[in-house]
Amino acid sequence: MPRSYPPEFRRKVLDLLKAGRSVADLVRDLQISDQTIYTWRRQELIDTGQLPGITSGDQVELVAARRRIAELETEVAVHRRAAELLKEAVPPKERYAAIKQMAAEGLPVNVCCRVLRVSVSGYYAWLGRPLSARALRHAWLIERIRAVHVASGGVYGAGRVHAELRLGQGIVVGHNAVEMLMRRAGIKGLPHRRRPRPKHQTPTAADLVNRDFRRVEPNRLWATDITEHPTREGKVYCAVVLDTYSRKVVGWSIDATQTATLVTNALGMAINNRQPQPGTVIHSDHGVQYTSWTFTRRVHDAGLAPSMGSIGDCYANGRMESFWGRMQTELLDRQRWRTRIELANAIFEYLEIFHNRQRRHSSLGMLSPIEYERVRPMSLSVA
Repeated sequence: MPRSYPPEFRRKVLDLLKAGRSVADLVRDLQISDQTIYTWRRQELIDTGQLPGITSGDQVELVAARRRIAELETEVAVHRRAAELLKEAVPPKERYAAIKQMAAEGLPVNVCCRVLRVSVSGYYAWLGRPLSARALRHAWLIERIRAVHVASGGVYGAGRVHAELRLGQGIVVGHNAVEMLMRRAGIKGLPHRRRPRPKHQTPTAADLVNRDFRRVEPNRLWATDITEHPTREGKVYCAVVLDTYSRKVVGWSIDATQTATLVTNALGMAINNRQPQPGTVIHSDHGVQYTSWTFTRRVHDAGLAPSMGSIGDCYANGRMESFWGRMQTELLDRQRWRTRIELANAIFEYLEIFHNRQRRHSSLGMLSPIEYERVRPMSLSVA
């Protein structure tokens, strides 16, 4: 099965090509095929109008259109089956009443009759018959209900309208009948005013790590955090998700703003890359990005277990602090960065090429994270 690469990864590979890196270098450093890179570059030329072909946007729209066609075909099948079942369960007289209502709303009578499986001549024959005593009473009650509703200034709902009819006017009618007739006539009272509730409460999580980041299997504990670094254009922010088992960067996101989207995108990449089992711990600090509704919802939707270190404790996420310290020394502080794209490209190379594939970690027996995951015998792993 061909490997799927995140859009951010593809974008950074193309940026490196524009910055002067050769295809051969990227194939060697990132262990991806040259054909994949050529395909990405060709698609970018199509997207920018330099080559003929279907753009990425058109491909997305085409997939969405096909999906919508499939949904509509399913809906048509459901409508057909529902019409067959309604034909057996709903007598023609009630179907005629529904057609009359739809016709009043401007829908074609012949189409309504065809969908509800009744004849057009039968509908018009029913339409010309005099109203039954029950229909006449319902029409009279609707007028009384409308008068009560108007007299209340449009305030009364079914309960108070029923009370006024029974107690104020002495009309014998049930509450359910009033409710049904009001619904049929589109008469509504004012809703109760409820105290507004906050859309969500700021979520917090217990510390499931307690400074112990050691794990003997991948995808048991992920640590995540954000760092920032200046350029002459402004700051660049980077969020990283680190698997503490191998120190591998399994997800990242780089942007010019520090938002919940930044950390959620990094987590999304990690989830897509690793496909973790439910219960994987994702450990962070209490920053507003990590306590946001967006990030918290992504964590729970993926079945991950949120964990947050104690507030004000620099060691509570020590594994990430150590990672940022190395990156600061080995990359960020080694020069002054001119543009955001220059720094973003450098961060991408550091994370995906140097850190994950080349850097020898003393804690991993001088192996890189990818080598460590490849050679470590999983049979010796204990949950």
